[in-house]
Amino acid sequence: MPTADAHRAVEAVWRIESARVIAGLARMVNDVGLAEEFAQDALVAALEEWPQKGIPDNPGAWLMRTAKHRAIDQFRRRDTYDRKLQQVGHDMEIRQESAEAELDDALDDHIGDDLLRLIFTACHPVLPAEGRLALTLRLLGGLTTEEIARAFLVPEPTVGQRISRAKRTLADKQVPIELPPPSELPTRLASILEVIYLIFNEGYAASTGEDWIRPSLCEEAMRLGRVLAGLLPNEPEVHGLLALMEIQASRIPARTAPDGSPILLLDQDRSRWDRLLIRRGLTALGRAESLGTLGPYALQAAIAACHARALTADATDWPRMAALYRLLSHVSPSPIVELNRAVAVSMADGPAAGLEIVDTLLSDRSLRDYPQLPAVRGDLLARLGQATEAAEAFERAADLTRNARERTLFLSRAAALRQP
Repeated sequence: MPTADAHRAVEAVWRIESARVIAGLARMVNDVGLAEEFAQDALVAALEEWPQKGIPDNPGAWLMRTAKHRAIDQFRRRDTYDRKLQQVGHDMEIRQESAEAELDDALDDHIGDDLLRLIFTACHPVLPAEGRLALTLRLLGGLTTEEIARAFLVPEPTVGQRISRAKRTLADKQVPIELPPPSELPTRLASILEVIYLIFNEGYAASTGEDWIRPSLCEEAMRLGRVLAGLLPNEPEVHGLLALMEIQASRIPARTAPDGSPILLLDQDRSRWDRLLIRRGLTALGRAESLGTLGPYALQAAIAACHARALTADATDWPRMAALYRLLSHVSPSPIVELNRAVAVSMADGPAAGLEIVDTLLSDRSLRDYPQLPAVRGDLLARLGQATEAAEAFERAADLTRNARERTLFLSRAAALRQP
């Protein structure tokens, strides 16, 4: 097989299988840093051997087996071989062949539990948000440091440091690679959902750079969401988050013009929305609703569904959306929720009603540098015929945003309002 083709095959297999391999190894060695090292050793071996010997029939099992043997070899060299093997219930020196078969079974069984353990570990609240993001994409997404850096538009060494610090913190704090007890599950699960949604949002509405959206991050977040929904099928907020992401992602084909410039929601060609993603999202929302009281993510999905179900912007059920935002503000109060509620209220009851809500947020320090606050205010002022004040608000939004496409959009709105 040509080397280039083999390397592409290795990369594809790694993207699919790396999380499973690392998860199984992490349970074996109880250290995510070591587990990733052994998995990376297997990746290097594949890059060396597959071009010469061909791709094995079961490439995922080959990676797992190779990584396992690298781990065993290192345990031998460290004179901790017996102790480590006892941790997984084996005596390799006495019965090598039997023990290897048992160890294969140990690594292959309970893959779902292993992945859950890895997810809970990578998203452990002892880590800062940026560390959780980077470590999750590295361990569970199979992304390289370079790919993560490119996705978030930060220097590659910075991402490398975040990943290294996260691994070191987990080791120093002796965070066990295990599922949390039931009493901690809500808090720990909330941390995981936050990480996945942060990844999605950075793709859906890029905070920096030249591009309005980065679909690859959205796709990775949805993939993680689907994995989590399969592992925790009875958690309503898991399905709520998946529904929210899939419904929002359905709009991606219509969110930009051919030149990459943004197209706002009410101006989008809804025939370009991805109907398959909408159906998937509505199904996930139905699953969340069937499991009990809706949490913040499911409520946001229900709001997104109001747009998805409307064939035209005029057909949107704005009163229902405003009511859902009011409910969301009680369940998960935040100034950003209030800002979004103001938009829905303005569409249901008129721009003056929305502006009244927005003006109560002007003194909120947490929104001081948030570009969407003056942008929403500018839009409402424009609808009320106050062109000069609206233009000033859009110019303020342009000063605050770090996204080039968004800045151009705000400045064009301001320029149009200043024309006689």
